[in-house]
Amino acid sequence: MTHYTARELERYREEPKAMKVGTPGKAGYLNMEFELDTCGKSILRNLDRRVPVIVQQALYFDEQMPEMPCVYILSSGGQNVDGDRCSQFVTVRKGAFAFVSTGAATKLAEMRYNHSAMEQVFTLEENAYLEYLPEPMIPCRHTRFLSCTRLIVHPTATLFYSEIFMGGRKYYGDGELFKYDVLSVSTRGERPDGMSLFYEKMLIEPYRRNVRGVGVMHGFDVFANIVIMSPEEIAEKIYAEITPYIKLGETALGVTRLPGKSGLIVKILGMEASPVKEIAREICSIVRLVVKGKPLPEEFPWR
Repeated sequence: MTHYTARELERYREEPKAMKVGTPGKAGYLNMEFELDTCGKSILRNLDRRVPVIVQQALYFDEQMPEMPCVYILSSGGQNVDGDRCSQFVTVRKGAFAFVSTGAATKLAEMRYNHSAMEQVFTLEENAYLEYLPEPMIPCRHTRFLSCTRLIVHPTATLFYSEIFMGGRKYYGDGELFKYDVLSVSTRGERPDGMSLFYEKMLIEPYRRNVRGVGVMHGFDVFANIVIMSPEEIAEKIYAEITPYIKLGETALGVTRLPGKSGLIVKILGMEASPVKEIAREICSIVRLVVKGKPLPEEFPWR
């Protein structure tokens, strides 16, 4: 397991007073591998996990694609706290496909000494297909969070990767919007041979820089980042189906092409999580229609 760090987190390296970094229960680990079986069905072939991460089994409830395994990543440890480190690796073998999400929003608790960090690596082999649609992340007051994601995607594969970040606990007490310390989120796109395609890093430090300015969050409270890596001809069809817009006080959407003809990147802003999640699912449905010829089913009412 690699414990990533960054310059902006160096001041938050003090050992927590309760449980130290790396203590059992604070170092989550997940490794999942999907592949086709002898009948051509996509299955969760290999699963290795370490508390507090929980994955029970692949489910097949998608009526549009009943052959697609659907997996939910859960946690037995509640909120992410001081000194938590988590690494998760998802591999989709040649021709396989899967849907991965989380069981609930990820809460990032108030931190006094250290920070929380997550390492993610998604690897897609030839003609593989993956939809990654986790629930939002909610940073509390004085949260320090580091996320480092690598997307290793074959030129013939398609990946829909999304992440949604709340501004904070909007309706908690007098509100906690943008009262966290650091949110450092980086995403790197690569080919299996190591060729670098793109690198994006978002560093948000509300106590140092105003995030309410034009060109940043302005009047919006929720932010979504979507990366679609796919062959160029597929990316162009998806691009043609997405219309950028701005509705002040409601939602806004923008889309652009990634370097190296590797796909698209979409940004969504909103006032609440539900509309942003709905738009993300609509875009995912467009991707699935173009690639698989079937739409994404309606979300469960309790989600």
